[in-house]
Amino acid sequence: MSTLLVIAKAPVAGRVKTRLTPRFTPEQAADLARAALRDTLAAILATPARRRVLVLDGQVGPWLPDGIEVVPQCAGGLDARLAAAFALADGPALLIGMDTPQVTPGLLTPGLDFTGTDAWFGPADDGGFWALGLAEPDPALLLGVPMSVPETGKAQRRRLTDAGLAVRDLPELCDVDTPADAERVAEAAPRTRFAALHSGLCAATR
Repeated sequence: MSTLLVIAKAPVAGRVKTRLTPRFTPEQAADLARAALRDTLAAILATPARRRVLVLDGQVGPWLPDGIEVVPQCAGGLDARLAAAFALADGPALLIGMDTPQVTPGLLTPGLDFTGTDAWFGPADDGGFWALGLAEPDPALLLGVPMSVPETGKAQRRRLTDAGLAVRDLPELCDVDTPADAERVAEAAPRTRFAALHSGLCAATR
């Protein structure tokens, strides 16, 4: 059975989801990030996995549920931090971020099964990716891939195929980065903590 990895920042005002401002205050943006992280962690707890590991930039808070290991992120660029996160798995792993609170066990479970494939790729509609699964994690599959640019997803998937890996795709999802993203995700997943908080914040500021 594979390992589930979540790479995330602690939800601290001014350090997370800064692109949600000025529609939301830094404190509200951090609250939305916390809700998204809690939804994400709830989804991985409900997904069968060998281990569940949160690779965290920052300090743990009361938002962390039982049943999840916490490991600090290493220094360096995002490509280096992703590569180091996969090294923690010591075997097949699926890595996701905290930007898709709409994620469900139904979306995650296929990406933990590497029967007949070497990698899973979950594209994001902004050109990035929300999930990456590797049967045999290798830093060379990530290091040097340009991150946080519109071509990140294409570059990462090409790195996999250029290495000769068989790649299967997960459904495309929307990352929460901007106020428009937040609205779309809240509408798509109305039963999440994220959606409930988003609705309350929007109602209070109308």
